[in-house]
Amino acid sequence: MKWIGRRQSDNVEDRRSISGGKVAVGGGIIGIIILLVNIFGGENAQLITPVLEQMQGGQQTQTEAAAPLSKEDEEMGQFVKVILADNEDIWGKIFAENGMTYKNPKLVLFRGSVNTACGGASSASGPFYCPGDQKVYMDLGFFEELKTKFGAKGGDFAIAYVIAHEIGHHIQTLLGTSAKMRQAQEGKSEAEANKLSVALELQADFYAGVWSHYNEKNLDVGDIDEALSAANAVGDDAIQSKMQGHIVPDSFTHGTSEQRMYWFKKGFKTGDIKQGDTFAEIR
Repeated sequence: MKWIGRRQSDNVEDRRSISGGKVAVGGGIIGIIILLVNIFGGENAQLITPVLEQMQGGQQTQTEAAAPLSKEDEEMGQFVKVILADNEDIWGKIFAENGMTYKNPKLVLFRGSVNTACGGASSASGPFYCPGDQKVYMDLGFFEELKTKFGAKGGDFAIAYVIAHEIGHHIQTLLGTSAKMRQAQEGKSEAEANKLSVALELQADFYAGVWSHYNEKNLDVGDIDEALSAANAVGDDAIQSKMQGHIVPDSFTHGTSEQRMYWFKKGFKTGDIKQGDTFAEIR
């Protein structure tokens, strides 16, 4: 992606040199499950993670010391600031064109663990958006996991896609979609509630595609393939097949690999936020 020398956002809080706290040694299967539950955000995940982390609490832990940022770390921070600036510019314009005002979120880079308005989280949580403080939280070490453990291609645009997906959850908060979804989940069976969660996640993928559509002039050959590879790797069916050897559709919370790729591509192709009604499919 073409990003060097472009505008950087002032809304990134880089806590990587001060983050730390208790982290599990080795992580174990519970750590992997935490990552899979939270992968690519999703507000419901914040309710599940504390329980899993309590289960993980019996494992040996160590204190992660703060470490200075390397040259590569600094460069990655600059890249993240450019991607966030792109989202600010594009979504500000889209909202204005539709008679609305866009409120910029913050993005927090951390290592090890972090405190948020949604509670404490560890690196194992993966990137997530907290509606309580309207911030995106990311440990960039996640992307190596995405590549080595889940088979994604990697690349800078895979990171850009994840950021855009999390910003998609911010869009849903601003538009009231998230609140309506949570209200609609009340009284539903687990399977029906999960379907609503899937629709929310797929819409965030769609919004990531819309952002990519308006940022196409800055894309390199292969960037969209990097995003699709990441989306494919974290589909519920792909994860369940890899982790347990079979899939349970009623337990899906984020959507299949095919669904995630489809909605990202639809957003990228159309660039039209009015075509992202993922909830229509479950009505």
